[in-house]
Amino acid sequence: MRPLLWDTCAAIWIGEQAELSKQSLELLRAAHADGVSSYISPITAWEVGLLVSRGRLQLQIAPERWIEKLLEIPGVKLAPMPPGLLIASSFLPGKPPRDPADRIVTATARDLGATLITRDRVLLDYGKQGHVSVVEC
Repeated sequence: MRPLLWDTCAAIWIGEQAELSKQSLELLRAAHADGVSSYISPITAWEVGLLVSRGRLQLQIAPERWIEKLLEIPGVKLAPMPPGLLIASSFLPGKPPRDPADRIVTATARDLGATLITRDRVLLDYGKQGHVSVVEC
């Protein structure tokens, strides 16, 4: 089983205990049962901070603590974001997303060999091109 990478929207839905798709729930449960890691990109912390600062996301606790709590979930790790990964996000094959954060998340999933869990239509469409494994949450 591949590791999992939670896109920002997935991290928000999981962190806020929103309803997820049956497929993504099964994948999350299987990963946990098999000891397969789930990752969150550091860019997700930045995106959550922006959403909160712009009033587009309301959390019960500070965004910094919210991210820390996600990373305390057993099996959830912070994905690496070295300079080479950021460069790789500039050279994704096919027709990649234009949004820099989406490109970084996509490059991270490819680097980790991970399945990306997302609701982002652009990322789901990119997955259909065959360049990254995606599952809709």
